[in-house]
Amino acid sequence: MSRDDEPLLAQDRPSSVNSEQNAEEEDALLTGQRKPQNKRGWRFWGEVGLSVWAVVATVVVVILAAVYHHEQSSHTRERDWNEEKPSGKRNLIFMVSDGMGPTSLSLTRSFRQVHDGLPLDDVLVLDQHLIGSSRTRSSSSLITDSAAGATAFSCGLKSYNGAISVLPDHTPCGTVMEAAKKAGYTTGLVVTTRITDATPACFAAHVNKREEEDSIARQMVGDHPLGRVVDLMLGGGRCHFLSNSTKESCRGDGMDVVQLAKDNEFNYIDNRKDFDGLNFGSSVKLPLLGLFARTDIPYEVDRKHVDDVYPSLDEMARTALKALSAATKNTDQGFFLMIEGSRIDHAGHGNDPVAQVHEVMEYDKAFTSVLRFLEKDDVQGVVVSTSDHETGGLAVARQLHTAYPEYHWFPQQLLNATHSGENLAYQLHDYLSSTDRSDSEAKFFIKHRLIEEGLGVHDVTDEEVNSLMDNSDPWPASYIFADIISRRAQSGWSTHGHSAVDVNIYASSPRHVIPLIGNHENTEVGNFLRDYLDLDLESVTKELQEKSAAFNSFGADGSSWLGKPLDDSSELEEVDHYHGDFKRSLECGCGL
Repeated sequence: MSRDDEPLLAQDRPSSVNSEQNAEEEDALLTGQRKPQNKRGWRFWGEVGLSVWAVVATVVVVILAAVYHHEQSSHTRERDWNEEKPSGKRNLIFMVSDGMGPTSLSLTRSFRQVHDGLPLDDVLVLDQHLIGSSRTRSSSSLITDSAAGATAFSCGLKSYNGAISVLPDHTPCGTVMEAAKKAGYTTGLVVTTRITDATPACFAAHVNKREEEDSIARQMVGDHPLGRVVDLMLGGGRCHFLSNSTKESCRGDGMDVVQLAKDNEFNYIDNRKDFDGLNFGSSVKLPLLGLFARTDIPYEVDRKHVDDVYPSLDEMARTALKALSAATKNTDQGFFLMIEGSRIDHAGHGNDPVAQVHEVMEYDKAFTSVLRFLEKDDVQGVVVSTSDHETGGLAVARQLHTAYPEYHWFPQQLLNATHSGENLAYQLHDYLSSTDRSDSEAKFFIKHRLIEEGLGVHDVTDEEVNSLMDNSDPWPASYIFADIISRRAQSGWSTHGHSAVDVNIYASSPRHVIPLIGNHENTEVGNFLRDYLDLDLESVTKELQEKSAAFNSFGADGSSWLGKPLDDSSELEEVDHYHGDFKRSLECGCGL
């Protein structure tokens, strides 16, 4: 047989080696003992060494290529940012969608498509301006609260949950707003919660614990080591500004902070008529303090029914933009404005999809108004929008039974709801507290007036009605109302608190915010605000710390201007839990 006719495997199996191996196998079978193997030869180990070297070399090449690519990318971004970074007069609008995670956008987008009969590729304005995402952990927890989250934005530094622009060592850190004011910028805050709530407070105040809202109120109107640092404030929360000798007050002392504001030259308004008199900013005189609700402005879905009482987020944002633009028309510096869609967070805490979609749509509307302002304004500017955290662990899916679920969720079930679960809970409480009625009358009221008219749900069960009869206090009644509509829409929630999910970053133009493209720590957002306005926060921090000693007036409990010190680890653990600040007492009348 010629060599060409040999079987293909013949040259891979030399006969001498094969015979040796067969003999060894036979001996092993007969004796039960395997013959010791000879040591591997140099050729074998040479091949092993060559293979290992090849693998190591490949890994090194891949790593070097990745590092090179990263360095090149970083250098390219740095070069592009140096080219795009503004010089001269500029404006910066920073928007915070408190508690809004990526799923909030999915929920709202689908709701809007169904509500307005839009095609499936129709998206929110925010969707068109997505440029990156932010990691949200605080220094004390993988799940941040709003205080630590906003401190990352205002100071560009991590701190513990509950900290209002103070560091883990309980010293104040200079904020973007304080530095902007010292640099000659005009400043403003617009919110829909209390103006003393965590997010706005972090830009203009410093306390060890966010609950120190009485102290925050004083600092915001100028009782502060640096004096007044905010020129315009619009939102809710006037109860913290009124002496406790007045009916509307929620202060723990008799200080009249409204009068203190007036003494510091603030113009003060507290109602819709006076707000309308501002003519969307053209009639504003700075400094201005506008507090339009005792505590929080109602959810947008409820506010629409009392539009003559409360302004909307979009209306306040537009008013602030025009007022600040006019005030800086002939100045060397522009303005810095923080706008917060505050109650997206509360809707998440309440697990209320109805409140959530309307809050997000209003925020999207305000974001659109800011874009339009920037397009028309003569001064260069940018808007950056992000969230401090996600709230509720929202999912646009829900497993209702133990059986494997169908892949559905139903935004159309939210279409006919006219009120939030919070509003309906207060209606229930007021009805049961003020009316002599039988159980059957109460159940009729719950079923027809609250659930059918308020939620648009027409298949409510007796069990659900009875649960509201048994739990008629606003908390947990609001949770029950929210769960009734969530189950029908198949919207899922994993918590009444916050979650650790990354949140989106949006901007008017990617080329104007190059350092924020991609995934970042939340402190990098704060660093961008600082760098865009070309501010020196370290000098402000130093000044704050130097002036703190002279500014301190210690109380009987050892409290300073920063509030009661936290010397005890148990207190730090307490701050690291969900604060429940949106669970307002019945006496508060919050949001109504």
